[in-house]
Amino acid sequence: MAGKQFPSLAHARPASASSRRLLAAAGALVLLSAAYFLLLSPSSARPAAFVLASPSSTTTTTSFLASLDSFLAAQHPSDSAAAPGDLDAAIRAQEEDRLYGDPAWPAPAAGPLRVYVYEMPSKFTYDLLRLFRDSYRETDNLTSNGSPVHRLIEQHSIDYWLWADLIAPESQRLLKSVVRVQRQEEADIFYVPFFTTISYFLLEKQECKALYREALKWVTDQPAWQRSEGRDHVIPVHHPWSFKSVRRFVKKAIWLLPDMDSTGNWYKPGQVYLEKDVILPYVPNVDLCDLKCVSETQSKRSILLFFRGRLKRNAGGKIRSKLVEELKGAEDIVIEEGSAGAQGKAAAQDGMRKSLFCLSPAGDTPSSARLFDAIVSGCIPVIISDDLELPFEGILDYREIALFVSSGDAVQPGWLVKYLRRIDSKRIREMQSNLVKFSIHFLYSSPAQPLGPEDLTWRMIAGKLLNIKLHI
Repeated sequence: MAGKQFPSLAHARPASASSRRLLAAAGALVLLSAAYFLLLSPSSARPAAFVLASPSSTTTTTSFLASLDSFLAAQHPSDSAAAPGDLDAAIRAQEEDRLYGDPAWPAPAAGPLRVYVYEMPSKFTYDLLRLFRDSYRETDNLTSNGSPVHRLIEQHSIDYWLWADLIAPESQRLLKSVVRVQRQEEADIFYVPFFTTISYFLLEKQECKALYREALKWVTDQPAWQRSEGRDHVIPVHHPWSFKSVRRFVKKAIWLLPDMDSTGNWYKPGQVYLEKDVILPYVPNVDLCDLKCVSETQSKRSILLFFRGRLKRNAGGKIRSKLVEELKGAEDIVIEEGSAGAQGKAAAQDGMRKSLFCLSPAGDTPSSARLFDAIVSGCIPVIISDDLELPFEGILDYREIALFVSSGDAVQPGWLVKYLRRIDSKRIREMQSNLVKFSIHFLYSSPAQPLGPEDLTWRMIAGKLLNIKLHI
């Protein structure tokens, strides 16, 4: 990964009033969980995705820079109230009011996930966004492995897209799965809008660590954090190195991650696990190849398998050099070293749009941004990463759009090429069509779109809500 170069049952007895309230609350939580399960079921999510194939170009932008410019130019007033003096009592009153005040009880309708967004000092939020914007065009600074610093920030900019949507005026928001609340006692979840990746890459090492410590103190001093030990708090740490120096103090929080690395290279044991954390897709580095584009390029896809990127990586990414050795010289196979900047992006985009299959091997971590570039390019991903956990699994069925190959098979002489050549044209066309339909799930946008990655993120977190509340 890139390094920094830049500045049992009880005995029967009569139930007390508090016991009855507890049992009633538990029953309501179970019903709430069931409702969320129905919301999250794949059978309900997928058909809608087929209709919403891509965001409307006239009303949305998927460009980080364009969206950021508009965001920073706008006013962002807030009516958030301070935490009540006794947050426990306020939350208890709020829950009892919902429980006993709903005439539909004991089966109240499940509403959207209610998120309280912290108003952190600007040095953790707006100042970092401005630093990125103002220095974007003035540096070609590269990390130790040759990746452009600002491109890496864009690639991991999930923190911006989620926050910008949450704090947008409600009249401009399209998502119905999540709503921002202004009172902490109303919240299911608390969102921490600290830009951990920007600070890691654009601040000097000691300055970054100092800011991390300040952010840690600010967050852990909050009454809601102290009440739950952070279990109902969402922290975006999408780059494997972001927030690393203080992670051990926030390990009970919900982390937004690029993958669930099981090698121990990036996360310590007990820090990340699927019970609490959510995996989000990288921001694609190439433009969307929509239905018209896929149709126009179908007859031009003369390359069987394409890969452009770093050929030598660490940890699980060592599979890349083995694949290069195995595939070199094979007919209709293009494997090439990536390059930085606009020229590199254009070459990658052109190659993917000329290819039937795109190789997606592990990087330094089990995931790779190439997977999401391939999906939005209409190029069927060939995933070679034995320990990979994918974004939104349980909602999306990746078998409809990708091939999964074990590392052991992939490096056997001639095996991978023969496997790909045996796939019939009908299945290829079906998977290409599915890629167009699935693209909406991987395109961050402003405003955030229904069934887009922001929407699915909150749906995944909502599915964890019962477990979070029981732990608290």
